[in-house]
Amino acid sequence: MKPQTRYTTARDGRVIAWTMIGDGPLDLLYVPASISATEQLWEHPTVMSFFERLSSFCRLILYDRRGSGMSERLQDAASLEEQVDDVHAVLDAAGSERAAILATYEGGAMAMLFAASAPERSGALILYATMARMSAAPGYEFAWPDADRQATMNAINAEWGVGTGMFARFAPGYANDRGMTEWFARLQRLAMDPTYAAKVMVMNGSVDVRGVLASIQAPTLVLHRRHDAGFDNRHSAYLAEHIPNARLAILDGEDSLPFLGDSDSVLGEIQEFLTGARAEREPDRILSTVLFTDICRSTERAAELGDARWRALLEQHDSAVRTQLARHRGRAVKSVGDGVLATFDGPARAIRAAHGIAEDVGRIGLDVRAGLHTGECEVMGDDVGGLAVHIAARVVASAQAREVLVSNTVKDLVVGSGLRFDDRGEHELRGVPGTWRLWSAAA
Repeated sequence: MKPQTRYTTARDGRVIAWTMIGDGPLDLLYVPASISATEQLWEHPTVMSFFERLSSFCRLILYDRRGSGMSERLQDAASLEEQVDDVHAVLDAAGSERAAILATYEGGAMAMLFAASAPERSGALILYATMARMSAAPGYEFAWPDADRQATMNAINAEWGVGTGMFARFAPGYANDRGMTEWFARLQRLAMDPTYAAKVMVMNGSVDVRGVLASIQAPTLVLHRRHDAGFDNRHSAYLAEHIPNARLAILDGEDSLPFLGDSDSVLGEIQEFLTGARAEREPDRILSTVLFTDICRSTERAAELGDARWRALLEQHDSAVRTQLARHRGRAVKSVGDGVLATFDGPARAIRAAHGIAEDVGRIGLDVRAGLHTGECEVMGDDVGGLAVHIAARVVASAQAREVLVSNTVKDLVVGSGLRFDDRGEHELRGVPGTWRLWSAAA
């Protein structure tokens, strides 16, 4: 169940929205980036899974920073001192005398100030991709130069609430995932308007907490991904060097957002730091029919139509996909390139859904090809992986426009369904051992 949003009042009378999930033996307060809208965290399975797993070993307290999300909106960006007062108010409302603090991005500056000024309430400090300051300065040259800050300001003015460019910068591995991009765009819209976002950006660019690092007494874990696309990991190296009793863990990956990419590593480090042991997550395995679709000649069509018309066409494509998946009990896993990855509990339904997608999308002038394979998949949150997914991806790469191409496994499983197949011969599938006989499923 989604946790219920509650409200508390800071010392200056400002209203702060907060919530809580889990009943573990320790309290963990999550300090988000400035762009926060707590209720949106539960609207995408990948994000929800991350926070549910955090709450499996603690009592997780979340809140929207003042001026953002469901907290009281402001005309001007809040100071760090005001935001520190908000943390006290939220912990008081949750009945927490002492909590571990987990902060991300620019939320780290406020969390570090809180830990330094309120050591009696700070049981531990976890800093993920945070920084002592955002803008470059003498002795801190690896931070954003003025040109990068201006580029971000331009992006806020040009595309706030659309999400594409800014999201791709922080999560390049998900740049073509329309579902995740739309989730991020909605997060921006729910968090704040672009005018206030620009004010927050200016305020964050002026923050510098290097002077308080030596005063932090709480045991500190500093996390950063090795090839973080959003922020240089030298920020974290600096923090680990200047905070007493800090440990630095550099993790593999380039996607900056902690709940994307290898989130298991992030969660494992946090759990081990707070509890002394990590519960390795065993992947769930399930037999599924995996469907990949792909829009043919998408690059050429986009160039012919222009951005606006192409985006409108993609929205119609996505609507057709959703309709057919719902009709045939399919589950959309994610957008992949210019197509979709979906799973089904029955191969015949998967074939019929693929034909339905090809027919519906064909009516709006797009050619789609589809590839299917049935096998055991690893279920990782809302995502799937394993050899079956890899094979299905290779099958679709061999399909022609408006063709539904299936592996021999799929064909054998639908005997008696009335579906007809044309033999497409033996194929070598890149990265998959042996040769595979593929069949074109007739409409």
